[in-house]
Amino acid sequence: MRPTQLSEIVGQQHLLKTGSPLLRLVEAEEDRLSPSSVILWGPPGTGKTTIAHVIANSSKRRFAQLSAISAGVKDVREVVEKAMAERDLYGNRTVLFLDEIHRFTKAQQDALLPAVENGWVILVAATTENPSFSVISPLLSRSIMLTLQPLTDSDISELINRAITDSRGLQGMLKIAEDATEAIVNLATGDGRRALTILEAAASLALAAESDTISVSDVETASNQAVVRYDKDGDQHYDVISAFIKSVRGSDPDAALHYLARMIVAGEDPRFIARRSIILAAEDIGLADPNALNIAVSAAEAMQLIGMPEGRIPLAEATVYLATTFKSNSAYLGIEAAIADVQAGKFDLVPPHLRDAHYPGAKALGHGKGYKYPHDEAVGVSTQQYLPNKLVGKQYYKPTERGSEREISARLDRIRAILDPKSASIDES
Repeated sequence: MRPTQLSEIVGQQHLLKTGSPLLRLVEAEEDRLSPSSVILWGPPGTGKTTIAHVIANSSKRRFAQLSAISAGVKDVREVVEKAMAERDLYGNRTVLFLDEIHRFTKAQQDALLPAVENGWVILVAATTENPSFSVISPLLSRSIMLTLQPLTDSDISELINRAITDSRGLQGMLKIAEDATEAIVNLATGDGRRALTILEAAASLALAAESDTISVSDVETASNQAVVRYDKDGDQHYDVISAFIKSVRGSDPDAALHYLARMIVAGEDPRFIARRSIILAAEDIGLADPNALNIAVSAAEAMQLIGMPEGRIPLAEATVYLATTFKSNSAYLGIEAAIADVQAGKFDLVPPHLRDAHYPGAKALGHGKGYKYPHDEAVGVSTQQYLPNKLVGKQYYKPTERGSEREISARLDRIRAILDPKSASIDES
């Protein structure tokens, strides 16, 4: 069922507009009018290999294919040498389709550079990972990057219906029930290849049962469970944890549990989830709810003690708590601002009364002189300077009026008024 021409491609209409790099590459009668190389980035089953074949079938180009899983530098050089011979003898350009280029090492990618730069081959590389992280910069700068999107439900439905009737598919031997089509669409999750694989297996079951219609039970039997699209070393790893964190930060427990479930089902390391939850509790909740950090740490420890799959329960409990409690990043912003000042050279000597006075000769230097012991004061706070001279009046911690920080804010105003009445109201950025 693989399309052989652009008109048969389902989805990716944003890449097929008039004047697009893909159309120019396919339709240009002369290679000098088309982009030299293309990197196709998108999820599995969205048409990357198909597009490469369509490019190769256009004009008189020769097609060569390598997989980064099994190919090495030697294989790349052999293809390039053959491409150069083909060009010199017959004037034909070679389209080199390199699948899963993100699996190529830097040395292997470097071996491609001369061929791409000199136009010996038209490189069409496919990857499911973000090329910005997985493809070397010189190769990226010499290529056009095209992003493919997951197929829509209507795209998948079109693929299924076409496969039912097309001579390359089931040739009308079977019909398919509407709910069976819907089931395949749901299971495919935007992956055309997966949809056709499930359809083929379901069709085999229907034929074995001497039925003329593929039923939803055939589909369910053919595919017991949808495979979660998730690569622990790739984009999905970062995208899903990012969505998890942003959902908790945004106080949406339902979305947070959804992304937690996706990570658990995909086999993500639960310790990674727990660590991110602890960081989140400190960064995004902070002192608005000091108990949040305790719960996140407790969930991490509980998960380690009982293991998985039961460890999902304390992780879920912590996730819901963190999502629904008060939020504040004041402590995080405070330390970031303080670090920025120190790195920018905004610091000064420690005030003499705060310096260590315990070693011999320290008192003779005036260390500790004039220090006021806070416990001697009725309110436990002494009026004295703590910041270096250059930073007097600087306020790094600015509590919100949310949750526990509302009380902290009122208390801190009183503390600052005692510490230094003159600078208590100063709020420098």
